Amino acid sequence: MNNLRKYCRLLSSGTPLDDALALSRLSQAAGRLASLLVFCAFSLACALLLNGCTSGASAPSPPAPTVEFVSVIQQDVPIYSEWVATLDGYVNAQIQPRVAGYIIRQNYKEGSVVRKGEVLFEIDPRPFKAALDQAKAQLAQAEAQLGKAGLDVQRDTPLAQARAIAQSQLDTEIQAKLGAQAQVLAAKANVEQAALNLEFTKVTSLISGIAGIAQVQIGGLVGPSSVLTSVSQVDPIKAYFTVSEQDFTDFHRRFPTQQSIEEQRRRIPLQLLLADGSVYEHPGTIYFADREVNPATGAIRIAGVFANPNNLLRPGGYGRVRASAKTQNGAMLVPQRAVIELQGSHQVAVVGNDNKVSIRPVTVGERVGKMWIVTGGLKAGEHVVVEGLMKVRDGSAVKAVPADSAKAGG
Repeated sequence: MNNLRKYCRLLSSGTPLDDALALSRLSQAAGRLASLLVFCAFSLACALLLNGCTSGASAPSPPAPTVEFVSVIQQDVPIYSEWVATLDGYVNAQIQPRVAGYIIRQNYKEGSVVRKGEVLFEIDPRPFKAALDQAKAQLAQAEAQLGKAGLDVQRDTPLAQARAIAQSQLDTEIQAKLGAQAQVLAAKANVEQAALNLEFTKVTSLISGIAGIAQVQIGGLVGPSSVLTSVSQVDPIKAYFTVSEQDFTDFHRRFPTQQSIEEQRRRIPLQLLLADGSVYEHPGTIYFADREVNPATGAIRIAGVFANPNNLLRPGGYGRVRASAKTQNGAMLVPQRAVIELQGSHQVAVVGNDNKVSIRPVTVGERVGKMWIVTGGLKAGEHVVVEGLMKVRDGSAVKAVPADSAKAGG
């Protein structure tokens, strides 16, 4: 129809018949060529689209992720517990004077090691020396009185027997002699007390240990209630820590007698972790347990004893005491990094014999170093993933290699 309309327009415009027919045929050829070009373009697009779909379906699948695993270990494991500890001297002695007076000399260096009986302070001795001299004079006077009374009795005894003097006079002289003897004894006691007071002007250490800072200065007036300094015996040294009543009761129930309890206490080695995190080189032992449980905290105080030959540990220091009071037999152990903690639950990724992963819930117990005791959900010898946990899903296939082999290959 379109070609007929074009042919009529050519004739009406005065174009010759032959030329009009030629132009009409040319127009028809051009239309068919355009339709052919459109069909070819559409066919090419479909072919490209079909080729792209075919190539996507035949692309190779990604390789299975590589993970590292370890085997579940079953063995007897000692269960360790840690408690905060406070250090204190094995013996702490407060140095106090026994007499009142003025301090005239300090004979020790603060913070130094002192020996038992070493003079630490001196009090002005002059008043006490004068009191000693006076006591000695009184003793001499009493002895003189005793001598005179003895001569009187000796002289008048035969006279009384001969009835030359009254018997009552001799009795009086005998009683005077007894009184003089008592005066001598009292005077001797006064001399001894005065001598002790003079000796007490030299304040000595009651124990061997480390002396603290002086609480008084030279020239200060002190009395029996004054504290001059403190001396602590630090080798060995005590470490006080508190354990719960439940742990204390559980430990005691395992042993039938007090003797067996004491023996077991001596067998439990104590480790002391210092403030810098290092372990003290000398192990300790349990010394005693306090007589009562603290009603406010529900804990009981325990004292441990540690050797301290170099005086490294000092009273007042803090640390942590670690000990194993029980052993769990046949415990299942896995590394802590293999356990996934999620909202209070615990899971591990287990690699089966078909190299497929199963995410399995487990029940965990105590932590032992870098390991974790699993009380349910695993068996000895099973393989748990320790590296590559973010790559696996439940039921996914993996390439599993032992953790030690992976480190060696790296």
